[in-house]
Formats: sequence, C-alpha cells, structure tokens
Amino acid sequence: MRSTPYFTLRALPCALALTLAGGPGPPAGGAETSPAPLFEEVAAEAGLDFVHFNGMRGEFYFPEVMGAAAALLDYDGDGDLDLFLAQGRPLLAGERPEASLRPPKGPLGDRLYRNDSPSPPADGGPRRLVFTDVSEESGVRETGSRATYGMGVAAGDYDGDGRTDLYVTGYRGSRLLRNAGGGRFEDATERASAGDDGWAVSATFADYDGDGRLDLYVTRYVDYDVAKNPRCFAASSRRDWCGPADFPPRPDRLLRNLGPGPDGAVTFEDVSAASGIAAVPAPGLGVVAGDFDGDGRTDFYVANDGAPNQLWLGRPDGTFVDGALLAGVAVDREGRAEAGMGIALGDHDNDGDDDLLVTHLNGETNTLYAAVGGGLFEDRTDLAGFAADGLPLTSFGTAWVDVDNDGWLDLFVASGDVRTLEAQAAAGSDFPVAQPNRLYRNHGPDAEGRVRFAPVEGWAGSGSDLAEVSRAVAVGDVDDDGDADLVVANDAGPVRLYRNLVGQDRAWIGFRLLEPSGRDALGARVEVVRAGAPALVRRAASDGSYGAASDPRALVGVGDAAGVEAVRVYWPGGAVETWGALETGRYHTLARGTAPPREGAPRAETKEGGETQ
Repeated sequence: MRSTPYFTLRALPCALALTLAGGPGPPAGGAETSPAPLFEEVAAEAGLDFVHFNGMRGEFYFPEVMGAAAALLDYDGDGDLDLFLAQGRPLLAGERPEASLRPPKGPLGDRLYRNDSPSPPADGGPRRLVFTDVSEESGVRETGSRATYGMGVAAGDYDGDGRTDLYVTGYRGSRLLRNAGGGRFEDATERASAGDDGWAVSATFADYDGDGRLDLYVTRYVDYDVAKNPRCFAASSRRDWCGPADFPPRPDRLLRNLGPGPDGAVTFEDVSAASGIAAVPAPGLGVVAGDFDGDGRTDFYVANDGAPNQLWLGRPDGTFVDGALLAGVAVDREGRAEAGMGIALGDHDNDGDDDLLVTHLNGETNTLYAAVGGGLFEDRTDLAGFAADGLPLTSFGTAWVDVDNDGWLDLFVASGDVRTLEAQAAAGSDFPVAQPNRLYRNHGPDAEGRVRFAPVEGWAGSGSDLAEVSRAVAVGDVDDDGDADLVVANDAGPVRLYRNLVGQDRAWIGFRLLEPSGRDALGARVEVVRAGAPALVRRAASDGSYGAASDPRALVGVGDAAGVEAVRVYWPGGAVETWGALETGRYHTLARGTAPPREGAPRAETKEGGETQ
C-alpha cells in the first residue's frame, strides 16, 4: 500500500453491446455494456440490515481503512448458505462508539444471519430470499472486553464433527468459534490454544500434514499500536492514513491441529517457527491453500502488501520453503513487489491447472499469474487485458466466478482506496476513499490462443455505479438455483448481496465433496468430463479473496455441452476417484472412498432443485 499517485477514473468507451453469454471477443474500446443487469442487489429486501462500523474519529487509525469481513457457510446443516459478518469496534480504549464520525446503526458485535428462504415457487420463478438475524441466540456476538475488531474470517470443520466452525481474525485479537450444534457457537479460543494478539487479516483451514485434521494458517500484517498512532500525510500535505512501510511486519502463523486431548477438546500447536513459515516476516493480507507444485502436499500462497509474495511449498518433513521467486509469483514481470491484497485461485484458461490473480493498490495492476506447468507461472496481466483498467483502483476482495455458466471463469474485483481521494475530500466526504467494483467477462481464447477479459458496464443495473469502500468478497449459490451470487462487505457501509440473474438459464452441475469424517474436503478439485466439449476443473474450497470465506461447494457451468459423461475427484493428498455420468441441474454429494467400482450410477444421493442431500 505504497503512496502512489491516483489516476482519475474515466468512463471507457463501449464498442459493442453484448450479453455476457456471447460475443466474438473483447470490444476494441476495452469495455462492454450489458443490455440487461446480470446481478441485482437484494441485501435490504432479504433482511440483511448489517452496517459495518470502523470506529473512525478523524485520527486516521490504520485498521479503520482495512476492514470488513464476510463468510458464507451452512452453519445449521439445512442445505442453505447462511451469512456471518465480522464487526468493528472503537479502536482506542475509552472511546465511545457514538463519538465516531459514523456512529453504529445498532448494537456492536459480529452478526450471523440464518437463511430462512422458502422453497422456490411451483411456477419456476425465482426463490424469495429471507435472512433472519440470529446473532444473539447463536452466541457469535461478543461485546465488552472480549469483543474483537474483526478483520477476516475462515470457515472449516476443525474438530471433525461434521459442523462448520469459524476463525475470526482481528486487530488485537482473533477468536475460534466452535460450532456446538443446535444453532449455537462457543468460544473455543483459549481451550484450543488458537488465540492471536497481533493484527491478523486472512486465514485458511487446510490439512497441511495429511493427518486428516484441518490445520490453520493465519496471515499477520504489521506491528501497529493505535495508542502510538503516527501522523502521516498525503502529497497535498493533508493528513492521511499511514501505509505498511511505516511499521515493522509480523510473521505469519501456522497452527497444527493435534486432535482431541484427554478431555475431548481439540487443540492446536504453534509450529510457525519450526515449519519455517515465520522465517521471513512480511505484511501478509491474503492467503490461499493449494497444491501448487503437484507433489500431493498442501502449499500456501500469501499476498504481501508492498513486499514480495510468498509461496510456502510443503516438504515431507512438515517444513516449508518459499518458492515464490522461482515459481514466478513473488513479483510482477518487471521485478517489482506490489501491494498484494486479495487472491483468486482458479483455472481461468481451462487448461486443467489453477491460476492466480492478486489485487493491488492504484497505480499498479491486478496481476494475473498463469500456471504454465511444472509448478511455474507466467505474468499474463497485459495479455489478459487487466493492466490498464486496474490502474485507477485499489482492490481487495476478488473471485473467479462463472457468471453465466458458459464454462469460462469471469472475475469479480472489489475496490476502495486506502489514501484520501482529494475530490471526495473536497466534496466533504468523511471517508473519502470510495471506489466502484468491477466485473470482468472472460471472452475465452482469441485467434492466437490468448484468453482475454473485458470490464462489463451495467453488470448490476443501478448497483453497478455504487462507489463504496469494499473489502471482503464471499461467493456462493445463496438461492440454490445453480449460479454464483456475491456478498460484498463494505468498510463503514452496508453489506451488499448481489443475486445472479443469468447463470441459472444454462446447464450446470454442483458438488459437495466430503472426507470420511463428514467435513468438507477443502482443497479437493473436481474434473467434469463434458460430452462434446473439453473437460473443466474446479476447486472445492472456502478460502481466497480477502478476509472472506466462501461456499465450499464446487459449481461448474456446463455451457453448451450435451451433458456430463464422467466426474473425477482429485482429493487432497493425491488420491483420485471417478464417478460415471451425473445429471446436470443438481448438487451431488460425493464422499471420499465411495466411488463405484465400475462405470454406472454414483452412490451419492442428490436432490432436485439444487439442494444438497
């Protein structure tokens, strides 16, 4: 987050008016207009009344410009995605929330909204979305001295009981919320030895040592004390927020899951130093787990803010070595370390391996690292069309998402600056860092085989023009109609729920992939062999983006293929299983070790209407 000149955002010309589902390639002017909205913003009408509080007092406290967090998860096991939102609090001891420049809209504390949406209507119309605030009865809301200033959230079943738990990161405190069943969470931070008194942002649950239990990787940012808040200034001499270069970086943490102790409680062991993760402190913001070198072991990729990114490659003895520089993902193609914020991991070019997109500060690009085989990557930012359009924006949360289920992953990017935008300050804004979000359409390969993207204007109707301070992006099929919806958490603003309006009109197939314990097989990859079309590979994971957790199910747009001929699952650790032809228009639950011994109907149960059985 270096101090960089801000480039004025100009409306890009539109050469063609195209729907998201078609078109010969990116228009000559660089952007395209959607003739009808692809998403509609429905948070308020669905009952999501959350407004993020960042505690700003005009003192330019560094954390106030870095929140907010969101997680989509099925906490009650009813098949619907619920929504968790982390809240801020006053940053300095003794400060009253009401004295903030934007006082809280209600009681402070994290919020949990249960998805109580009724079944789809019989006439095939859209499902009505209804969320109920269950923060109090669920136990997620903490106030007083135990409340944390929330920054991020990770979701995973760390104790193997089949229920999804939450790890909520924050400034000066993170907490582990164990899903106790019956709609209740309990704070297991101290009992599990999972606390953190530093400034943590993104985290991910992953089984790095292959013992069947989910471990926890936590990025930590810088050593900042709000009580010693320094004074930093913009080029205009106006007081402004500081950046990471003004503070020492903190080492990330790796917590190894030791399983249940004598009392039955699961505990963690801090192996940050022993594993090598803590060897090089860096200002970490985003993290994603995956097998980047194809050796069957879990690796971690970390986006660092103003320092080279790290690719921690797992070794057989449980230690890690940073292979980012040799892999080509530490810096951009010019050799510059950029202000890494959020991460999207997915197969954007449909060649069977996962590619990386890292978001950055304005004046830099949102950088695309395309996998080229052998654990190596190539910076294809310019070739893909991301370079120029990303320059005016400071971007955080991001996700690959096949908006129209045509089989090609599009890209969503959430933005909001971290240094004062002079025009907004002059207009009297009390938080002058608002910027618009972006949806980029994947046009597939051009005549030379290069996959190209173009920004889509009007992607959410009037909601496309919203300028907010967007941070976390969580992706999931909230209405279970077979397409990806978006949750955007805004710093000092309302949460947004963008409902997909187009994806359900094309063929799709979805999967919930389970380990024998019943927990989601985070990090598994599913290959869908399509009839008359190339196979597609998608991840089943909840991590990535920035401070967010997403739907762990894998959703695959089948496009114009005649159907699905086979499904192959690549489980964490290297095991592979194959199922035969599976029906589209459904979510299938596939468990490790249950593939049929021969081609035929799978033993996994499915249910009509997109609900997981």
